Amino acid sequence: MRKARILYKGEEAGMLIQHDDGSFTFKYNNDWFKNSNKPAISLTLPKKKQEYKADILFPFFFHMLPEGTNKQAVCLHNRIDHDDFFGLLMTSARIDAIGAVRVLKVND
Repeated sequence: MRKARILYKGEEAGMLIQHDDGSFTFKYNNDWFKNSNKPAISLTLPKKKQEYKADILFPFFFHMLPEGTNKQAVCLHNRIDHDDFFGLLMTSARIDAIGAVRVLKVND
C-alpha cells in the first residue's frame, strides 16, 4: 500500500491511497470535509461523500501527470516504470503541479 497527502493551496485536504490490489481510495480529511469554507479539490471529487474508490487512478490525478518527453525524462531520471502512474504522480506533483493541488508521498 502506498499513500500520498493531497494538499490544496498548501493545506492538507485529504489522502490518496493505492492499495496492494492496485485500486485507489481518496478520502477528505475530517476537518476539511466539515469546514464549509474549504472547497472540493475537483469537480469530479465533490465533498458530498467522504470516501471515493476506483480500480484505476482517478482521472483528476491522472491528468496531473506529465506526458510525452517530459514523462520519459521524469521516469528515466527517477527510475519509475512508465506504467506506475501513482509513483509518477508522487514524484512530479509534489513541487511541479499546475493549479492548487500538490501530492506528497507519505513514508511509512
